[in-house]
Amino acid sequence: MKFYDSLKRQITDFTPLKPPQVKLYTCGPTVYDYAHIGNLRTFVFYDTLKRALTAASYKVNHVMNITDVGHLTSDADEGEDKLEKGAKKQGKSVWDIANFYIDAFKRNSDQLNLLQPQYARATDFIKPQLAVIKILIDKGFAYQTEQAIYFDVTKLDNYGELTGQRLSDKEIAVRPEVVQDKNKHHPYDFAIWFFTLGHFADHSMHWSSPWGEGFPGWHLECSAIIHKTLGDPIDIHAAGVDLIGTHNTNEAAQTEAAFGHKIANYWLHSEHLLVDGQKMSKSLGNFYTLDDILERGYDPIALRLLFLQAHYRSQMNFTWEALDSAQNWLHNLRAWADLKYQGTTDLVSEELDQKFNETRKRMLAALQNDLNTADALSILSDLVNYMSSIPVPNLEGKYTEDILPFIDSLLGLELNTREDINPEQKQLIAKREEARNKKQWQKADEFRQKLSEQGIEINDSKAGPVWSRVR
Repeated sequence: MKFYDSLKRQITDFTPLKPPQVKLYTCGPTVYDYAHIGNLRTFVFYDTLKRALTAASYKVNHVMNITDVGHLTSDADEGEDKLEKGAKKQGKSVWDIANFYIDAFKRNSDQLNLLQPQYARATDFIKPQLAVIKILIDKGFAYQTEQAIYFDVTKLDNYGELTGQRLSDKEIAVRPEVVQDKNKHHPYDFAIWFFTLGHFADHSMHWSSPWGEGFPGWHLECSAIIHKTLGDPIDIHAAGVDLIGTHNTNEAAQTEAAFGHKIANYWLHSEHLLVDGQKMSKSLGNFYTLDDILERGYDPIALRLLFLQAHYRSQMNFTWEALDSAQNWLHNLRAWADLKYQGTTDLVSEELDQKFNETRKRMLAALQNDLNTADALSILSDLVNYMSSIPVPNLEGKYTEDILPFIDSLLGLELNTREDINPEQKQLIAKREEARNKKQWQKADEFRQKLSEQGIEINDSKAGPVWSRVR
């Protein structure tokens, strides 16, 4: 397998630490609100990565964090905790807010057919986070002020290597309207523990520590969770491209400083999703969640299919017209998948058998080439188009038996989970065909209408009637 490694800045062969085991960690949601479709694109990327690794016979141990404390409204340790802000806005406790949006996120994950990881809530890993803080203080990588405990970025020679920018070259921009801790040693030092006093005196989530009552900074949770659940270094760390500059850089620094080695051997990042060519914003009215997609009558798998049409490292522009096209394509793929229930010949040509075998190999190769989902879909489309020009086969050939499960295992499109039509509908099709053979056209049309009312369309091919669902 080959991936683009964000640290090396090039396509590189993937070699796990202890094959066939693969330790995968992905940055999860901050649960103060619903995940928007840009977030969901990243989670579909994670899922595709996991499916590709599994298809390549790796055994994937996948952990994803859930941030339910410590993520401030600014990545520069400024502003309110996002959970606290959400709780005030909705008049609920932070725990209620977190639990509500965790459930919403898991529901969205199921709707998009995402394979479930091992979830790790930040608040369930307070002790491991405190243990990392102690190590960093003891090693001289962290220091304490009245407001917080900070990681000293100047103590790590390669701080910021993930961004490709040296610390001395980074521009320092301080917003004057935000009160900062003037006792920080360096503007890029980041908080690993906030004390519940001053600005955070009323913070609802807080725990005792050897240094005082408080709560962890956002970046700390990932280092602690990885160390506790997977053990570092891990094979792959994946995230959205927006996390490279601050969050991923800081968690990488913490782990290396505390434990003397890198946090991950490979870094994979997915690009931004735009909406109508612009960044998503509630003020622009282009901020959409999965519920917004569903309310407009779209299938969540159509959104998944839309995401898969673009390479994960390419910016993608969401439009409703593009989602329309994806929904129509999904309908056509499902109609093709339903052919397994309606073979009209007992023979499958050797040519078709070979076509299935070739499709499997080429799709797998596309996914192993830096998760090229666009190529994989193009290869699938070639197969579907080829089969539209031949008599409907009975899919029991040498290579055809598991083609739909294979496609689902790679792309998660749920093509193999569809049920056959019921016996009554099959009987209506048979009666219609009988009427047509007797040239009883009005009667045949009545049977067609009954099927249409049940969402079943009939196409009369040379090999006989082929049914498909309207949706």
